[in-house]
Amino acid sequence: MKLPSCLLCDTVQLTEGEQLLILNSAADPFVQHVAERYRTIQLTLAEDNIALAQALLSQPDTRIRHIAFHHAILQQPAGTVDSAVMNLLYQPGKSWILYGLQVAAHALRPGGRLYVVGAKDRGLLTVAKHMQEVFGTVETLEISKGQRVICSRQPTIAIHSESIAQPTLPVFADSKLDEGTRLLLEALAVHATDETLDIGCGAGPIGLHIARQAMQGHVTMVDVSLAAVAAAQQATYESGLSNVRILPSDGVQAVIGQRFDLVVSNPPFHQGGLQTTAIAERFIGEAAQVLQPQGRFYLVANRFLKYEPICYACFDHVKEVNGNTRYKVLRAVGIHKRLPAIDR
Repeated sequence: MKLPSCLLCDTVQLTEGEQLLILNSAADPFVQHVAERYRTIQLTLAEDNIALAQALLSQPDTRIRHIAFHHAILQQPAGTVDSAVMNLLYQPGKSWILYGLQVAAHALRPGGRLYVVGAKDRGLLTVAKHMQEVFGTVETLEISKGQRVICSRQPTIAIHSESIAQPTLPVFADSKLDEGTRLLLEALAVHATDETLDIGCGAGPIGLHIARQAMQGHVTMVDVSLAAVAAAQQATYESGLSNVRILPSDGVQAVIGQRFDLVVSNPPFHQGGLQTTAIAERFIGEAAQVLQPQGRFYLVANRFLKYEPICYACFDHVKEVNGNTRYKVLRAVGIHKRLPAIDR
């Protein structure tokens, strides 16, 4: 399935010199459209995905700045933004959307505009009701191929940030163990001296479990989500463990020069609201890149996802070591001499 076309490009009204806030939607083609078309618009990316933010920041354009989405209310000055934009497709859940509305209410100047694009099945009509409650107005600007752009204006009397609650964003694979994670932990064989990498760590339950067993080794946890990294750091602090480090990273890019005895992953299979196997397939290839020659790789996935072929493309031996009707845990060992290149 293809991502929707840039409905925002023809709908959002911008003027040179404006301050534009992108609410966890850096993947929307509208962002690149603005960067290329306007010379003096100042772009702030309130973005959770470090890879998307870094890709835009790498462009030769000093008008773009990045702040972590989950800290946006703390990092963005109140009443300074002319327009804010959010695409519902890129929000992991309802609480993220509501938080985005709160960030907009905090950041928009009086008369500033919030544009939201999405479909009914992504909860757009419910979001419109919340926008009406927060801003007092909401209107539909465009409808095309099941997508709508709706807009609210900041009231003349600005909303003060101290009156806005500071919500906590839930993170994929939070501290409560889901069924797949439990199966993975049951199957793991951890050695006391293991140097371990947890790819896509979420809030860190897998990495912390390993750290408790590999007290003479170390655990590195990486995630592309800044909110996940913050949650894992907090969980590590509360655990009292000292053999753990957590890094924001696009896959294994932050540790590409290192080698590990054990690599584990419970990868997501949705991106931008769409089902995909690309993330897990990339993690499998990257695991083979950073493992020691005799290293072990464990992956948990929904049973219907066919990851075995890519595992066999990277490893000599692949075996299901745990599972049930919904999930499976694969263990792969024996790295091929020639490995697929990491897709950056």
